[in-house]
Amino acid sequence: MSHGPYRNPTPTVDVVVEHPRGIVLIERTNEPRGWALPGGFVDEGERVEDAAIREVAEETGLAVELVSLLGVYSDPARDLRQHNLSVVYVGRCSGEPTGGDDASRAEVFALDALPSPLCFDHAQIVADYRRWKETGELPPPRPS
Repeated sequence: MSHGPYRNPTPTVDVVVEHPRGIVLIERTNEPRGWALPGGFVDEGERVEDAAIREVAEETGLAVELVSLLGVYSDPARDLRQHNLSVVYVGRCSGEPTGGDDASRAEVFALDALPSPLCFDHAQIVADYRRWKETGELPPPRPS
């Protein structure tokens, strides 16, 4: 099926997974390598909420309950591979994460002891999450 000459951003999801000891991050096997929030591409015909739950399960082995939409992150420069826009959720889990799919490891980190740097714009997402947890305020839209 041709979509004509139009080129659009690719939809992705990321999840700030709350764990009793902090948040869950994955160490990426593929480029760009480093630590990131669990997430990935939305499949054709899939709801973004279902993609978020699926990606967390594939990358961490955890069942996650989505509790809030944190925001949509769409800066064309957020991923150097291509223009991906991410719908970012906050979710809760129980159990211990294990790396899977394209995650070599999955670990829980306290918010004041995160590895640095985080891939993509995930440091900004975590900062927005922290602000939301402290104040109840969602991040504002960030037009260019």
